[in-house]
This record gives sequence, structure tokens and C-alpha cells, in this order.
Amino acid sequence: MLYALKIATRYLTASKAQTALLVTGVAVGVFIFIFMSALIGGLAEFILSRTVGDISHITIEAETDDPSVLISPEGHVLVVAERGRTRTATLSEAATWLPLIEGVPGVRAVSPQISGAGFVTRGAQVAQVSVTGVEPGRESAILDLAGYMVEGDVRLGSGLIVLGRDLADDLALSIGQTLRLESSNGVTAALTLSGIFKTGNGSMDSARAFVSLSTARTLYAMPQGVTRIEIKLDDLNAADATALRIRALTGLDAVPWTDGAEQLMEALNAQAQTGYFLKTFALITIVIGVASALLLSTYRRRPEIGIMRAMGAGRGFVIFVFVTQGALIGLMGGIMGAALGYLALLPFPSRDAFEPGTLPMDITQGSYGLAITLTVIGAILASILPARSAARVDPVTAIGQ
Repeated sequence: MLYALKIATRYLTASKAQTALLVTGVAVGVFIFIFMSALIGGLAEFILSRTVGDISHITIEAETDDPSVLISPEGHVLVVAERGRTRTATLSEAATWLPLIEGVPGVRAVSPQISGAGFVTRGAQVAQVSVTGVEPGRESAILDLAGYMVEGDVRLGSGLIVLGRDLADDLALSIGQTLRLESSNGVTAALTLSGIFKTGNGSMDSARAFVSLSTARTLYAMPQGVTRIEIKLDDLNAADATALRIRALTGLDAVPWTDGAEQLMEALNAQAQTGYFLKTFALITIVIGVASALLLSTYRRRPEIGIMRAMGAGRGFVIFVFVTQGALIGLMGGIMGAALGYLALLPFPSRDAFEPGTLPMDITQGSYGLAITLTVIGAILASILPARSAARVDPVTAIGQ
């Protein structure tokens, strides 16, 4: 086998220009494979970070109780207590569940919240807002509020409020000014604007207000409990499994972000399928290139193959020589293409620093080892046909050529 390896190496070095051209062609195919893997993987990460990165990966919301019904012994409905419009469903035992949820593997952050509708008033100007009360210190647990701040501070203490940029502009508000916030329950509080954020999401920047959890309790008359618990995970793709675990642990209806996101998942799957096709075409190009080059090499070396056969070399030996030659070409081209791909991807920012207007390349998803492995396997498969053709060479006929 070592002798066969030596002959395969000699064949490669005998025509250095042809070997270099072939290895370069394989390297280009591997480079395309790696580049497409990094681009498609990075694009998927970019889409998910923009659509799911700033929302809760798992949400537990309080369910409103059904209206009370009084039924007579004969089965007639006597009284129906209508659900009050201002009544808010609560998770009354949230303080008990929080430590359990935080202890679940993969949970990065947990944010108990009180949410509701309200009106922001400044002078004669009134704007309807969606109010979210969060615990001080957890302001950026789910939404990266600190990263979106353009003025002031993200801190939320008693008597403070944080508004979106568009809403602050509409009301002509600036940091330190006082405004009035009235909840849907009719409770009013005078608050000081402590921060202004801008997410780029128009509906959020123009109609979202953040206050402390204690302020929200006062506004919505909730001395205890919360209306929902939002959970952030280390891996958003594990939302389904983690939600099942939280349900089994707490008995609460934990809803993962994937519920209702079928269209997004279909788009990402279609994008992944497109990437598979493109990478497959790159591998097919490599296989065709290696096979054609080895077929040409077999034709040119028919006399040498005939001499080897005449000296007692079996068909298996000849096949091994050409298969080894193909494997060496695939290995050298794979390593060169992987190195070029890695160097080409180095200037691109990491997945945590993607910027709008740039290609979202993810160097960690280049599939370098997979590209080299598939290239070597493809080159070996491509060399089987030329190798079998070489093994069938008749020694007398070949020597006569």
C-alpha cells in the first residue's frame, strides 16, 4: 500500500501544472461551499435576531376566569356574571414559580411583568400607550432596552417612566419633564421621564411605555401577582422543549415563541433548502472536475499502467493507486479551500455584531470540517470510474501504444 501511495504521489508531481490547476478548482468549489454555509447560516441568525431576539422566547400569561353562571336544578340559566372590562387576570403565585423557572437549564433570564393599556397626558395632548411594568434591574432581561436608549437612563424606579422616541417627540417631551399616566382602571400617576429609547419598530417606539413593577401595581390595583412572565433562553431553538419542561414543573401554560410563527419557520426552512441545493451543486462540480482529470490521466498513462500489469500488479493495486490519487487531490483542495474561506470570512463582524446594510456572514457556520470531509469523499467517488477503467487496461495493448 505504501508503494501504491508512492506511485500516486509520483503521478501528481509529474504534471505539477495540471495538479495545481485541479487542486485549485477543488479549492474554489470548497470555498463556495463554505461561503454559502456562512452566508445562509448567518442570514438565518440575522433574521431570528431581528424577529425573535427582542421578544420573549417563552411566555406565561394569566388566563381570565370564565364568567360565573348560576343554573337552576331544572337546568335553566338563572344568572350570568359578566366579565368586568377593567378586571385583569393575574398570576397570583408568580413569586413562588420564579425560582423554579430560573433553575431550568437553558433559561437565561426571567421577567415578571404587569401589562395593560393607558393614556399619557401632557397638557392638552393625550396619547394611548401600552404600559409594561418590570422589576428594576430586569429592564433589559427580555428587550435590550439599555442598548436602545438614545437619551437618559434605562433605570426604572418609583415615579419614573421610559418612553419611545416617536411618542416622546409627539408629546414634545424631554428628559426630566413630568407627565401623567392614566391606566385603564382610571388610576392616575404623575411620573418623570427618565429615558427615551428607539428600537426602529414604529409600533413600539410610538406606543410603548415602561414603568417599574411597583408603579404598575398602583396603576392597575394589583397588590400582588403579575399578568405575565416572560422568559429568555440561551438557545431560542430549544424553546419548545424548555416550554414543555416548565409546564411539567409548574403546571403553567408556557407558550414558546414558535407557536404562531409557522410562516417564519417555513421561510427559514425554504432558505435552508436553497442553501443545500447550492452546496450540492458545488460538490457536483468538484466531483465532475476530479473525474474528468483522472480519466485524462488514465488515458495518458495507459503504457505505464500496462507495464505495471505486466510486472504482476493486480487490478486492485491499480484501482488503489488512482483512488489514492483522487483522495489526495480532494484533501489538498479541501484544506486549501477551507483556509481561503476562513481567511475571507475573518473581516466580517461576528453574529453578535451584525449591522444593517452588511452581509450577515457567520464565520462559525462555515462547516469547514464537513466541507473537507465531503470533498475527500466526493473525490474518492469521482476516482472510482477512472480507477476501474485503468484496471481493465490490457497489458499487451497498452504497452504497444
